[in-house]
Amino acid sequence: MTRSRALLRHVLITLLAAVAVPTMAQTPFYQATPQEIAGPPGTLIRSEPMQFAPAGAQAFRILYRSRGMNDEPIAVSGVAVIPPGAAPPNGRPVVAWAHPTTGVVPHCAPSLALFVFQQMQGLWPLIERGAIVVATDYPGLGTAGPHPYLIGSSEARAVLDSVRVARGLPNAGGGNSFAVWGHSQGGHAALYTGLLARTYAPELNLVGVAAAAPATDLVTLMADDFMTSGGKNLTAMTLWSWARVFKAPIDKVVVPAAMATVDRLANECIESIFDIIERQSQEKVLEQTFLSVPSIATVEPYKSLAARNSPGTLPKNIPLFLAQGSNDNLVQPAVTQAYFQRQCKAGSRVTMHLMPNVNHGFAARDSANAAVIWMGERFAGNPAPSDC
Repeated sequence: MTRSRALLRHVLITLLAAVAVPTMAQTPFYQATPQEIAGPPGTLIRSEPMQFAPAGAQAFRILYRSRGMNDEPIAVSGVAVIPPGAAPPNGRPVVAWAHPTTGVVPHCAPSLALFVFQQMQGLWPLIERGAIVVATDYPGLGTAGPHPYLIGSSEARAVLDSVRVARGLPNAGGGNSFAVWGHSQGGHAALYTGLLARTYAPELNLVGVAAAAPATDLVTLMADDFMTSGGKNLTAMTLWSWARVFKAPIDKVVVPAAMATVDRLANECIESIFDIIERQSQEKVLEQTFLSVPSIATVEPYKSLAARNSPGTLPKNIPLFLAQGSNDNLVQPAVTQAYFQRQCKAGSRVTMHLMPNVNHGFAARDSANAAVIWMGERFAGNPAPSDC
């Protein structure tokens, strides 16, 4: 083996080892006292600079105030990225990135991930267009858990308060116009942000909502997802989270022999393809024995919780961009198509970006350029197109 080939092999092994490490260790940065948490939602508790931001940008890890499940004050963490150069006179636009499922316990926060900037789909072109990009971790990721998984109001408040915070960071120069863009769980969060923006953050101007393979009809998705390996993983995390957030009786729907696997899956994170492969291996136990009911979507309180956290149609004055891959077996294309039709019937202007041969994992990556262009047109004040 030549010296150059040996060096290349060493570099590749090093990179693969780094990718396999899911997260960095948590620090006291994420721990806030009751006195620090007290205060208006959307205000900064503290920030710290982050290295390796792309395109000459500045990046900060942020800890900010928000509201919890019972409207109580909480701390939420995240990442904010600020473009280089001076802000325009009317302020920079803000794009809130809502991340897909990374886990349901504190150490699974994207702001702790080694490759957080690579995970923020469309980040580079958004920075080049002069947008501030802010990415909440959601409550219970980074900060004290458990994370209220797929709970719309929790996600949306965290997103909206992150926009409030990002606008006022040093050298940010943010305006009051923002768009929200998310994938999978983040698509669910983006839609709920559209539903809550007017009442929760009336001072902000939401120009558009962009969602790739969003979780919409949770009742249908829970019934469908149980049939797939990835779906069993998500079902396990949902049950684990809702048992702690809502005191839903997990032992009434999960057989005792499967509980250890559910607990193990709930305490591990999803950052890289290595994590997904590892989880598929662990999930095999659930293929043998898992639920004691045919579908949790038909059993209370899960049925009501799923229905309550399925987003309705957005106000018709909020433009919507939907992206969906045809090979998605987690968020079935028919489910997203049905949501598209409901939005059309409500009088909305909706762009439907269909992607042949694209699966769930690549839905945001493969639609990011189209979403960035679409959001740029909304910030420019151009009329929204519609495929209705």
